Amino acid sequence: MHPVVIWAGRGAAFRKHCQARAELLHSDGSPEWRQHKDAYQVILDGVKGGPKEKRLAAQFIPKFFSSFPDMADTAINAQLDLCEDEDVSIRRQAIKELPRFATGDNILRVSDILTQLLQTDDSAEFNQVTSALISIFKIDAKGTLGGLFSQILQGEDIVRERAIKFLAGKLKTLPEDVMTKEVEEYVFAETKKVLEDVTGEEFVLLMRVVSGLRVLQTVSGRQQLVELVVEQAFLEQALNPADPDTVDRLLQCTRQALPLFSKNVHSTRFITYFCEHVLPNLSELTSPAAELDIQLEVLKLLAEMSPFCGDMDKLESNLNMLFIKLLEFMPLPPEEAENGENTGNEEPKLQFSYVECLLFSFHQLGKKLPDFLIDKVDAEQLKDFKIRLQYFARGLQVYIRQLRVALQGKTGDALKTDENKIKVVALKITNNINVLIKDLFHNPPSFKSTVTLSWKPVQKAEALVAKRPSTDTMNPGATAKKPIPAQPRRDARQIYNPPSGKYSATIGNFNYEQRGGFRGGRGRGFGSRGGRSRGRVY
Repeated sequence: MHPVVIWAGRGAAFRKHCQARAELLHSDGSPEWRQHKDAYQVILDGVKGGPKEKRLAAQFIPKFFSSFPDMADTAINAQLDLCEDEDVSIRRQAIKELPRFATGDNILRVSDILTQLLQTDDSAEFNQVTSALISIFKIDAKGTLGGLFSQILQGEDIVRERAIKFLAGKLKTLPEDVMTKEVEEYVFAETKKVLEDVTGEEFVLLMRVVSGLRVLQTVSGRQQLVELVVEQAFLEQALNPADPDTVDRLLQCTRQALPLFSKNVHSTRFITYFCEHVLPNLSELTSPAAELDIQLEVLKLLAEMSPFCGDMDKLESNLNMLFIKLLEFMPLPPEEAENGENTGNEEPKLQFSYVECLLFSFHQLGKKLPDFLIDKVDAEQLKDFKIRLQYFARGLQVYIRQLRVALQGKTGDALKTDENKIKVVALKITNNINVLIKDLFHNPPSFKSTVTLSWKPVQKAEALVAKRPSTDTMNPGATAKKPIPAQPRRDARQIYNPPSGKYSATIGNFNYEQRGGFRGGRGRGFGSRGGRSRGRVY
């Protein structure tokens, strides 16, 4: 009669039998361990029994695994049968014991198996798999990574997705004695292979993986990361502004590159691409998301990159493109009738958010060619530009005064309402523009002032309100600064009177962390990955 049949329904007896065999194995110093294979085979056959036998088998198969190396494949396969059992408690027990098989050459196989098991939809089982993977990391990190990357490169889509998320979430939690320099270099090398064919979301997660590697926290390391992003961004190709996938790719790549830029790791190639390919097509860009103001998003990214621009081959032409865009967003004053009154034409709208970004970028690049407005712009253009600057600055003062009045005396929770948050940001925008316009009105133009972009969280809202901004009107002929009364002057109100709700429509979302939503579906924007149907490949 089959051993399993003999012990069926008698779990305690089966356990006692197995324990007796175990004691025999441990006490017998003879090299003739093969005489006990029949006992181990009884344990292996337990996977074909009932729930009690399976639970015991799940414990004893790994316990005596190392004693029978010639039965390793059979033992692992038996344990895998238990990992696929219909009873979730048996599966969890089997998965819990899998790390005990992770010895020698088996580490890669065990890691591969555990990676495939990440596809489970049972949360407790998923956590068990995750814990098992982390435990074998501490046995052999490189071998464990080999199994993970094997499935990322060749596994089914759901396995690939969860394996990438596992790496993005767990690698940073492992100690330095596990994530050694050699291991981190292996992660980087394998990640570069995966990046040859990724979706937008995968790209972001993988950049999170490699950006956290200690071995890359140097100037040369960050430069390598920028090179990775450049390859994904296709900066050698012209931009198709009508293709939302192409636009999305550029946005995603730029966002990933931004944290890497510094005074030693330059953003020059990205800025050049934006000036040559993006700005000329700004109004034609197709947004990858309906709720995204694509023009403002692009201008914000350009502004954030601009302080880190290095030497630029086409600096003059790129500055000229920024200058042209500034003219587009800075309107001329409305025409006046002979009696000095407005002709009745609609007042131009002042798009503060756009102008802040363009002025900041122009100001940053202008430092590299400070004579641009004097030597590279003809007299008529310069006169036209200053008229626009002056008109914009006068309208700016109205907003600054109204915002200060609206926020006067508000502190703490009062500043945390949605409406007041918008006004606080609006005050930052208008103050920034005011400072930058002042610089440009110097003779010769100056590029010395420093401002912090309005969406960058640097100061508390209370500090912004407490600090009284300069409100002198930008008049190139003015020689004295005059104090501004609390209420807007009548003549200023005639220049530009902001309508109710203007701020919320203009400012939108300034939280950088909330930018970067991804588009669903593999193959959108970052290449198409073929579907895979592999079944069990243990």
